[in-house]
Amino acid sequence: MINPQAKLAGRVLALLDLTSLNSGDDMPHIVQLCRQALTPYGNVAAVCVAPRFVHVARRTLNGLGGRAVRVASVCNFPAGDGARQDVLDEVRRTLSEGADEIELVYPWHALRAGQPSGALELIRACKALCGPYHRLTVILESGELGDPELIRTASREALAGGADFLKTSTGKTSVQATPEAARVILECIVEAGGKVGFKACGGLPGLADAQVYLALAESLLRAQWVSPEHLRFTDSGLLDDLLRYLANAESPVS
Repeated sequence: MINPQAKLAGRVLALLDLTSLNSGDDMPHIVQLCRQALTPYGNVAAVCVAPRFVHVARRTLNGLGGRAVRVASVCNFPAGDGARQDVLDEVRRTLSEGADEIELVYPWHALRAGQPSGALELIRACKALCGPYHRLTVILESGELGDPELIRTASREALAGGADFLKTSTGKTSVQATPEAARVILECIVEAGGKVGFKACGGLPGLADAQVYLALAESLLRAQWVSPEHLRFTDSGLLDDLLRYLANAESPVS
């Protein structure tokens, strides 16, 4: 009989964005990250790296037989307050390096301060650069927005701008993914027709944490909605926990 927790771990593994966005990252580290993305139990959905390492990740994955693993990268990161033209130039360069997915940080400082953010125009322009073949994730930084109504406003703007995924956070702030913020974001996705995906980032170091968001997504959008096209998880410690469950399921009982 298949261990239910191992079965769940395998399911979450296929929804994982394996991410490294640290200042000390270098080429050997990114190569190793890509190797980790191809596990004995299946591949992760994507690796997410800084723009300067996109070409390294893409070439490494291709060389290891991981062409199906997507390469994501961040723009306007982490503060979300870059000048519009600078952000567009960064998106254009990152796509040219081979990124499959762009993760754009929403200009949340302005929204929180009650000032015009220009978010809708920025998101639309970035989506135009991505076109139909590259996905655009908008990182809302929900922990910094705090107020559910601000999270709702940012979510609706991102949806109106053409986002393919809404993501809770950059992973660089003290408050990252929370079930409360996730519910607001998912409700906005439901409101918009359920075609856009959701990414939970940070605060899910183990399988039990990911299961909370998986259950929430299933309750609002049904189990059939859940796939790498619609749901992703990001946490630096999550892969190790998933592999532990999967390895234990293979170990003979003494």
